[in-house]
Amino acid sequence: MNLNIDSLLNRSKVVIKFGMVGLLNTLITYILYLVLLDHYPYVISYSVSYVAGIFISYFFNTLFVFKQPISLKNLLKFPIIYLVQYLLNLLLMFILVDTLNINEKFSLIISIIVTFPITFILSKYVLKNKKSNVLN
Repeated sequence: MNLNIDSLLNRSKVVIKFGMVGLLNTLITYILYLVLLDHYPYVISYSVSYVAGIFISYFFNTLFVFKQPISLKNLLKFPIIYLVQYLLNLLLMFILVDTLNINEKFSLIISIIVTFPITFILSKYVLKNKKSNVLN
């Protein structure tokens, strides 16, 4: 029984670290998004800040969250996760901004909250040894 509690605590720590990295990355990219929004439409502003966030996320998640070495192979695979998230977020932002008339400054935050679990599972799958269970 103690092993199950330890395993649950370890999984919780990883999810919390992933969330902390995500919050830091979101803060940095959101500030960049707001700065760009003064000069460009939301789609361009989001796209540029998003690409910057991919690299920030890769390095922090690899080293801090999943404690893996930096590798070119994973660096090249990692953007696939964020392509999926990008398309989901862009669709959600379109629905929120253009259909539901939610302010474009808040639409990104809402869409990130919705896609968080998907991004965690995909990140762990790419960055950790594939033989390990993705949810462990």
